[in-house]
Amino acid sequence: MSKYTEYKRHFKGHRDTVTSVDFGCNMKQIATGSMDSCVMIWNMKPQMRAYRFDGHKDAVISVQFSPSGHLVASASRDKTVRLWVPSMKAESTVFRAHTATVRSVNFSGDGQMLATASDDKTIKVWTVHRQKFLFSLNQHINWVRCVKFSPDDHLIVSSSDDKTIKLWDKNSRECIHSFYEHAGYANYVDFHPSGTCIAAASTDNTVKVWDIRSHKMLQHYQVHSGVVNSLSFHPAGNFLITASSDSTVKILDLVEGKLLYTLHGHQGPVTCVAFSRTGEYFASGGSDEQVMVWKSNFDCSEYSDTVRLQHKTTSSVQAAPSSATAHLPLNSHPSTSDPSEHFNRQDSQTAAHAQSSIRSSRQGRATHSQTYRNPSTSSSSNHQTQGLLQHPPHVPAQSQASDGGVPPSLASTLEHIIGQLDILTQTVSILEQRLTLTEDKLKECLENQMEIGLHLQKREDD
Repeated sequence: MSKYTEYKRHFKGHRDTVTSVDFGCNMKQIATGSMDSCVMIWNMKPQMRAYRFDGHKDAVISVQFSPSGHLVASASRDKTVRLWVPSMKAESTVFRAHTATVRSVNFSGDGQMLATASDDKTIKVWTVHRQKFLFSLNQHINWVRCVKFSPDDHLIVSSSDDKTIKLWDKNSRECIHSFYEHAGYANYVDFHPSGTCIAAASTDNTVKVWDIRSHKMLQHYQVHSGVVNSLSFHPAGNFLITASSDSTVKILDLVEGKLLYTLHGHQGPVTCVAFSRTGEYFASGGSDEQVMVWKSNFDCSEYSDTVRLQHKTTSSVQAAPSSATAHLPLNSHPSTSDPSEHFNRQDSQTAAHAQSSIRSSRQGRATHSQTYRNPSTSSSSNHQTQGLLQHPPHVPAQSQASDGGVPPSLASTLEHIIGQLDILTQTVSILEQRLTLTEDKLKECLENQMEIGLHLQKREDD
């Protein structure tokens, strides 16, 4: 296991598809919702147990931590929203927010307001304190899938099955503009950290980036072969991760306007994805009931320095193939990135259900794309695709270590120790998860025995 390994760990405890994932502000906790009607709080420290919150009577569609991390909001098919305290006591406040399934919940940046979106075709805004209803936005004519506050809390964006994405002024409560989807509808929408544009994940397998000032489409990515279910901007604004029913998570470089990485981690559709508040990690959830956590090394300074050095000194970098689209910056004219055919050919080499880890490739952020496999299921190989641009030969890890003043033998030994510690940590985590599942089953058995006992006692009394 290399020191550049990106895959961190996975959590398993849900009994159905994971629908939503979010990081707490301090990176100590991850919240997830599931079709199994539960909210779970996972602790990033391996020795800490997960919390399972039962309360909703139907599937949980959306979860989010408050900006302070002291509350978790959950939206459910049971037409309610719950505000949980993410601790062992599982205290929660519940309120009936809509007359139909609640599909999305989002805190304002200051943590004072909560926006909810529903199949009743409305968006509603509430105070977090006492859950007082403030106002509703009513111009959608079909189910509303997603709602988000802008970074400055002045705007609200929503996406609907009516094939529109609407931009609202929070103060006037008027719809400022409607973006139209022609081939499908947007499952998910969010603001860029700058607040100047939005990205939409669509059922037509594409991701679009729109400028909210000029109302023009800036970028159009056709990199997935299935419905795009979710997306998340890196806090720095340079990267976008997307989750799709084609079983992949993809990382898009917004500055270059191209696909950067493809991750094959889930066995089945990937339904949700989110960066941590610092951008150091991201997590994904899927129909395989798993939550996977990854470390994002593609934006570190060392990585950027290597790229700049390559541009200055390397003559072996070849031009992109003629089929590749020119890479335009985010504030330029619309660009379309469609390397999906190339990736589909490479992806066929990878087992359909392989879990994956990614190996950081600091030698080529701006010059190549990669496909990864998880060492937990296939540690013998790391398939690297020929990217949009050729990259220089890989520099051996030992050479890098010796350049930094560390003897190659010591670097190799330290790397081996780190690898063994990672394996040990994962083993402990798996044992913990099995213990949790065993406890749950034991609890069910005891409850069943009590019910049988009561039933028998009732019959005897009769």
